[in-house]
Amino acid sequence: MLTSILSPMVLAFLLGIIASRLKSDLKFPDSLYQSLTIYLLIAIGLKGGYKLSLATCSEVCQPALVAIGLCCTIPLWTYWLMRKAGKFDVPNAAALAAHYGSVSAVTFSTALVFHESLSISFEGFMPSMLAMMEIPAILIGISLARINAPVSEGSEQISLKEVARELLAGKSSILLLGFLIIGFCAGKTGWEQVAPLFDVPFKGVLTLFLLEAGLVAGRKLSDLKKGGLFLVGFGIFFPILHAIAGIYLGHLAGLSLGGATILGVLAASASYIAAPAACRVALPEANPSYYLTSALAITFPFNILIGLPLYHEIARLIIYI
Repeated sequence: MLTSILSPMVLAFLLGIIASRLKSDLKFPDSLYQSLTIYLLIAIGLKGGYKLSLATCSEVCQPALVAIGLCCTIPLWTYWLMRKAGKFDVPNAAALAAHYGSVSAVTFSTALVFHESLSISFEGFMPSMLAMMEIPAILIGISLARINAPVSEGSEQISLKEVARELLAGKSSILLLGFLIIGFCAGKTGWEQVAPLFDVPFKGVLTLFLLEAGLVAGRKLSDLKKGGLFLVGFGIFFPILHAIAGIYLGHLAGLSLGGATILGVLAASASYIAAPAACRVALPEANPSYYLTSALAITFPFNILIGLPLYHEIARLIIYI
């Protein structure tokens, strides 16, 4: 755990939180933040596509089915819990389900670096799992809201087809899926041509991004009281349960220790890029203070600071005992 906390990426994230709480004037230009996001998505997609080209269909098939099963099951379970135990109304329960069923590319990136720093190998095709898990949960969350709170007569509602189009056309989907395909088609030769730009500098760019993420998370900490103790508890303890499910099922699907842990990290993560954009459009009644605060100020910091080494130890217990 100490190795994880003392990494430049995690320390930069902590610095961002501290700077935000001290009301520092440190601020990233929006254009730089967008550029860092684009770089990370391209790098993940390219390398993942190249590694996917080296894998066989039999190696990918079972983990892919598990990944899809997780991203379809978690939002259903989360919605039920938020309605029954959390007493949230339909739009807010559905928005939280969409966020926790979807995945965080930045948490995923940090998990890759964490494993590489410990020299723990993992399947190279794991970025394809990230791409598979991002969109379905968001559509399921929005569908749950439509089913359980039908639109009143005379009011307008954006169709699921339009929401799906917006999600697929969003920068995270376009870049991740697009460069996954490009990396797959280019193969080893193509990857070697761009590796000096998208492999070696990756950790440095991730460090900058996590500094900005820390600034944003620090600002969101002020909204914790709006979510209440239930949301704080959910944002910490239920990602652990999701991680255990992802690790165990990943192990059954034939993934290595590193691969199963990364699948667990994906199951434990919550989206704060694609899901918020979709919910703002499709679920305007949902309160961002709930879903953004929970995903960005509770679950994201927990996963970065504590979750990664914790999930690794849980994976070791599941696989080796």
